[in-house]
Amino acid sequence: MRVVVQRVTRAAVSVDGAVVGAIDEPGLCLLVGATHDDTVADVERLADKVWGLRIMRGEVSASDLGAPILVVSQFTLYADVRKGRRPSWSAAAPGPVSEPLVDALVAALRARGAHVEKGRFGADMAVELVNDGPVTLVLDSAVWSR
Repeated sequence: MRVVVQRVTRAAVSVDGAVVGAIDEPGLCLLVGATHDDTVADVERLADKVWGLRIMRGEVSASDLGAPILVVSQFTLYADVRKGRRPSWSAAAPGPVSEPLVDALVAALRARGAHVEKGRFGADMAVELVNDGPVTLVLDSAVWSR
């Protein structure tokens, strides 16, 4: 799995003009993509990493602050742009594989005590956020598990 972690002062995701998930205080916005061989073990490692990263102001973690998290699925994190001008999406897992993994990440973060809001899987979403810092990190489970 790939997760783009952004420290934010606020963030919201809308579908057809209606807000479906929002955090209105400092927290994290996660853009999450899955590939074909991702597992629940990858999800658990990423949940631990995200919840414990000391990237909030004062060098503390989201878990230390009880900071909220907005999770947005994003298959485009697995775009391959090495050839031509049209991205290939073949490395992105199809919906029946990736949706349960994104849901598992939400559940894993909630199990650790996080307040988690989320977008709507597969929808055309508008994401608005104020990146704080700016702090943006890219986590990839392939680095840890394969």
